Amino acid sequence: MFEIGDKIVYPMQGTGIIKDIEERNYLGENQVYYIIKMLTGNMKIMISLDRMSDSSVRLINNSSALEDILLIFDKKVPTLDESLTSKQRQKINLDKIKSGTLQEIAEVVHDLTYLDKIKPLNLSEKDILSTAQRFLIDEISLIKDISVDEAEKLLMTCLY
Repeated sequence: MFEIGDKIVYPMQGTGIIKDIEERNYLGENQVYYIIKMLTGNMKIMISLDRMSDSSVRLINNSSALEDILLIFDKKVPTLDESLTSKQRQKINLDKIKSGTLQEIAEVVHDLTYLDKIKPLNLSEKDILSTAQRFLIDEISLIKDISVDEAEKLLMTCLY
């Protein structure tokens, strides 16, 4: 499924790199595990081959897909209905982040940034925006092979 060195996205965890694939004995049974070095938080995650297919882990997007996705920031209106309540927006936005797709994470960043210009976001929405921005910046950094700071600057130029 994945190979050592693959750059991946683990929904709700962030981006990482497959550092190793190893067989380990767990409860008397040998299982193959992916060892993933997460880029944020200096964390390593082990996921069994069996669980990997159910985890929604995916390879990072390529540059052309990123360019297409960043076009969302050229839109002047949000993709999310502004008339929704804060609680409804939170659920929709969290579901988008959990999907792990770059497109949906970019939509969350776009929509909440747009909404924040109109009226202040509540604390929960600020947290959701911060999380989505971190995931988006991390993936931009990997796709473009640039630092996180450079990726953040790139995103900010798209947003404003």
